[in-house]
Amino acid sequence: MKVALIDPSLFTWPYDSELALALARAGHEVRIYGKPPRAADTGPALELLEPHFYRELELPLAQRLPRPVFLGIKGLSHTVGMARLVAELRAFRPDVIHFQWAPLPAIDRLYLPVLRRIAKLVLTVHDTAPFNGAPRSVLQMAGAIKILSDFDRLVVHTEAGAERLRSYGLPGDRIRRIAHGPLEGSSVVVSRRESNADGTTRPLDVLLFGRIKPYKGADVLLQAAAAMRRDLLQQTRIHIVGQPFMDLGPLHAIVHQTGIAPHVLIEPRFVSDAEVGELLGAADIVVLPYKDIDASGVLMTAISAGVPIVATRVGLFAELLEDGKHGRVIPVNDHLALARALEELVQSPELRARIGRQVRALRDTLPTWSSIAQDTANLYYELTRAPAATLPPRPAASAS
Repeated sequence: MKVALIDPSLFTWPYDSELALALARAGHEVRIYGKPPRAADTGPALELLEPHFYRELELPLAQRLPRPVFLGIKGLSHTVGMARLVAELRAFRPDVIHFQWAPLPAIDRLYLPVLRRIAKLVLTVHDTAPFNGAPRSVLQMAGAIKILSDFDRLVVHTEAGAERLRSYGLPGDRIRRIAHGPLEGSSVVVSRRESNADGTTRPLDVLLFGRIKPYKGADVLLQAAAAMRRDLLQQTRIHIVGQPFMDLGPLHAIVHQTGIAPHVLIEPRFVSDAEVGELLGAADIVVLPYKDIDASGVLMTAISAGVPIVATRVGLFAELLEDGKHGRVIPVNDHLALARALEELVQSPELRARIGRQVRALRDTLPTWSSIAQDTANLYYELTRAPAATLPPRPAASAS
C-alpha cells in the first residue's frame, strides 16, 4: 500500500518517524511530506521525508524578518505548499493520505476535496482541543473544528480524545483509537549522576522539557517550587528547557517575585532528539503540569527512561499513569498538590528508585510500533476496502 503522511511543520516528527518506519518495515511504501529538516534532525526516517513545505522560509533573508511579517509569509508559503502537494500526490498516487496536522484549517479545507479525488483522507487528531486552546494566530483557529468532518477517518490516542470528538457532533464510526508508542530514547539506558564531578552532592533535577507553551504549565511548576518546604527546595533544581512559543516574561516574574531564582534554571532553546537522552540521564523527576493534552511525546519518552513522573490528570497522563505507582497524578492547575508531590519524591531516594523501576516496567507494556503500524494499516485497508487476504502478517510483539 502507498501512504502519504502529511505534517507540514513536522510538529510531531518523532511520532511521524516511528510510524513511517514501522509501516515501511511492514512492506508499505511511505512518504512524509513536511518542511526541510533541521541540522539536528537525524535517523533513517529522513530518507522517507519529502522537504516539500516552507522551502522559501529557509532563505537567510526570511529568517531575519520581523515575526509578524514572517508568519504572514509562512501562511502564503503554506498555501503554495498545499497546491504543490496536490500535484505531487497526483504523481505519487497514494492509496491513503494521512494528515498528522492541518496547521491552517481555513486554507487546508480548500484542498481536501481535490485530495479526496486522489485517495481516502485520514487525520490523526493529536490535539482534540485545537492547538490546546493557545493558537499562535487567529487564522489557526478558523475552521479548526469544521475541518474534522472533512476526513474519512479520525485517529485519536485516548478515550478522552474520542469522547471530545464525539462531543463536537462527529460520528463515532469515523473515530478510531490507535495507541501512541514509545519515542526517541526508548532503547537507551540512562545513568543518573548522584554527584558532581568534584564529588559534592548535586541538586535533584526536576525536569520540564519540550516546547515551552502556555498549556504546559511552567507557571504552575514555578508556583509549586515557591510553595515547597525551603529545606527540600534547597536540595532541588527546577529545570525548564525547550524552545519557547510564548512570552517568558511572566515566568521570570514568578521566579524573582518568589525568591526561588537560586533553584531554577530556565533554558529557552531548541532541544534536539539527540540531547533528550542526556537530559533524562540527569533528571531525577520529570514534571508534566499540563493544563490540557491528549497524548504526549514527552510522556512517552520519559516512560522509556524510567524516570518518576508527576503529571496532571488529563488525557493520556490520566489513562496511562497510576498515582503512587508511576509517580503522582495531580489535579490541573493545583500548584500546592504539585509542591506536596515534589516534596514527597525529593526527600525519599528509596521512593524514587521504586517508582523508577515501575515506570520502566510500564514501558514494557506499551504497544510496539509494529503493532501500531498494523492497527494503522488495518484502518487503511478498511477505507480502501482491500480484501483481508492482502493484509501482511502481523509482526510479533516485542518488549525491546
